[in-house]
Amino acid sequence: MSATFENCVAVVTGGSRGIGRATALQLAREGADVAISYGSRLEPAEAVVAEIEALGRRAIHVRCDVSQQNQIDELVGRTRDELGPIDHLAHSGAISNTADHSELTYDLWFETIDVNLNGAFRIVFAVKDEMIERQRGSMVLISSVAALRPRGAQIHYASSKAGVIAMVRCCSEAFAPAVRINCIAPGLIDTEMAKVLTPEATAGVLEATPLHRLGRPEEISELTCYLLSDRSSFMTGQCVVASGGRVTLP
Repeated sequence: MSATFENCVAVVTGGSRGIGRATALQLAREGADVAISYGSRLEPAEAVVAEIEALGRRAIHVRCDVSQQNQIDELVGRTRDELGPIDHLAHSGAISNTADHSELTYDLWFETIDVNLNGAFRIVFAVKDEMIERQRGSMVLISSVAALRPRGAQIHYASSKAGVIAMVRCCSEAFAPAVRINCIAPGLIDTEMAKVLTPEATAGVLEATPLHRLGRPEEISELTCYLLSDRSSFMTGQCVVASGGRVTLP
């Protein structure tokens, strides 16, 4: 195992499943103690904590709806109390769904923005002051390629994820030089969230992807750990696309 994150504490939102789970386990393999948040299902969170502890690292799980400030405060407070000062944040907690413009209601718009964009703001601002005060820290937020190209059935989701990219860019300047913050825009990854698409839509995505496959959560977790680590020490404010070639920048 690598010692990249030895003596470090990381918070991973959405850490019980998908990209968050893969990230939590990779951070632990590289030496970090990890606090994960989960939404509703306790058993997967318990399983991730057990896997981390089997690697010889400390871990806790905290139920946390990122749209609720009091639950964000509990996640951060328990992490500090039980594991120590927070060095790294990997924020992957989000919701995703599709809706035609004729079906997109204010309630669905507001819920998506509140979880995906306001939730990102809440967790970033809950940890940034301590990082700045300690003059160390790094963050990675998960956005989406939906933020970078037109998505007619994801007006709400794409808007929320585009806001995450803008927030990261602005925070990178505001928090520098003490804290680095970057984001990743994954393409379609083989997780439960991908199931919001119909089989026909998924087939269309695969056809439009030069690598002709879904991404794996572990591929995004590797990139996340790279961006959190000193291996990317001259990178901040960036949005890195990992989409199998389906979406490219600029």
